[in-house]
Amino acid sequence: MRVVSWNIHWGCGKDGRIRIHAIIDVLRKLNPDVICLQEVASNHAELEGNANANQFRQLAGAFGGYQPVIEPTSEIYQNNMPRQFGNMLLSKFRINQVHRYLLPWPPDPGSPAGMPRGLIEAVIDAPGGRVRVLTTHLEYYSPVQRMAQVRHIKYLHWEACERARIFQPDPTMDPPYQLGYRPGSAIYCGDFNFTPDSPDYQELIAPDDSIALPLVDAWRLRHPDIARAPTAGLHGFKWPERADCFDYFFVTDDLAQRVTEVEVQSETAASDHQPIVLDIA
Repeated sequence: MRVVSWNIHWGCGKDGRIRIHAIIDVLRKLNPDVICLQEVASNHAELEGNANANQFRQLAGAFGGYQPVIEPTSEIYQNNMPRQFGNMLLSKFRINQVHRYLLPWPPDPGSPAGMPRGLIEAVIDAPGGRVRVLTTHLEYYSPVQRMAQVRHIKYLHWEACERARIFQPDPTMDPPYQLGYRPGSAIYCGDFNFTPDSPDYQELIAPDDSIALPLVDAWRLRHPDIARAPTAGLHGFKWPERADCFDYFFVTDDLAQRVTEVEVQSETAASDHQPIVLDIA
C-alpha cells in the first residue's frame, strides 16, 4: 500500500498562480492507494491566486476511482456561501468507517491568530489487513495550541487502541451501534507544523505504557542514519526562512517491519510543501 501526504497550499505554486491540475498530475504520477491532503480550499477568492473553485470537488472528480472524505475545518459564510478550508482523504481501497475530530483550540493570548484544526480518520480494508489512516494539519502560530493538539491526538490513539482491545460485536444492537472492528494499527500523517527537534515531536513519540501500540517515526525506521529530507523551504518560496521538515508519517509499532520506504518528492514547486510518500507491505 502506498500513502501520499501533501499540504497542497490550495494549489498555489511558486509563481502565485493556482494550478490544481499540477497537483493532480503529481499525485497521478506517484500512483498512491491513499491520498491525504491538507490546505484544500473552496470559495476562498481572497487567498493568493484566487482559490474560488471548489477544490474538494475538483480533486474528488479527478480521482473518480477513489472514495473521498472531506473535512473543512474552517467554514465561514459570506452571502450564504460557505468558504471552506481543510483536509481531504481519498482511498482506492474500501473505507468502512470514517471519524472526524475537531482538535483543541485553547485561547492563547500570546498568539491571537490561528484557525480550527481537525483530524480525519478512515478505517480502510487494505490488502495487508484493516488499518486506520489519519491525516491532520496542526496549528502553526501557537505552540500552546499545537501541543494541546498533539496531546489530544495521543489520547485519541490510546482510546482507539483500548476500544480495539475490548471490541465485541453485538448484532442485536441498532445499526448505528454496529460500527464493526476498528483496529489500533494506524498510520498518522500530515503537516504537523513542528520540526524534529521540537518538544511537540518528542511528545508525540514519547513512550507511554498505557498505549498498547506506540507511534514511531516512519522516516527513522527506514533512514536512521540519514539527515531528514526537508518538506518545505525549497524552490525559493518565501516561507520558511530555511528548508526544514514539517510533514511526517508516524506508524504504530506493529506496522514498523512492514514499512518498505519513506521518501520526500522534492522536485515539484506546485506547493510550498513537498509530497511525502510511505510504502508499506
